[in-house]
Amino acid sequence: MNSIFDFTVKDRKGNAVPLRSYANEVLLIVNTATKSQYTPQYSELETLYEKYHSQGFAVLDFPSNQPTKSCPGKDDMVHEFVKETYNTEFPRFKKVKVSGADADPLFAHLAAMTDADVTEDFTKFLINKMGRVAARFSPETSISEIDAKIAELI
Repeated sequence: MNSIFDFTVKDRKGNAVPLRSYANEVLLIVNTATKSQYTPQYSELETLYEKYHSQGFAVLDFPSNQPTKSCPGKDDMVHEFVKETYNTEFPRFKKVKVSGADADPLFAHLAAMTDADVTEDFTKFLINKMGRVAARFSPETSISEIDAKIAELI
């Protein structure tokens, strides 16, 4: 399996969402947390989403209580907090595990494709239009660097 478009994930209500529905788009897949030192990055992610969405770009938000236990609460609570605090419009999915033996299959695939487990909140995977990992960013990577890479792929 080389493409993330082969995976199906669950939206925050538990409905199946085939990632194939994002085929031919550039994606930024992010494991997020509501009580992380990086939580304010939601604002920057929304800025990227607004800037490029009409050009075939989406941010896919996967809240996770791993690896730092910084995302307590149920999916609806997480969604309401992020929506009210950061006014985000990009899709948010069901909370997932992002590392270890019971990692969500999508995140296990992303880790395998980049030869590194997810060890920090707000790790970002930039996916090209073919569904392959084009870049991986740590939470410390500047939004301008990520923006430049997105611009290259669109």
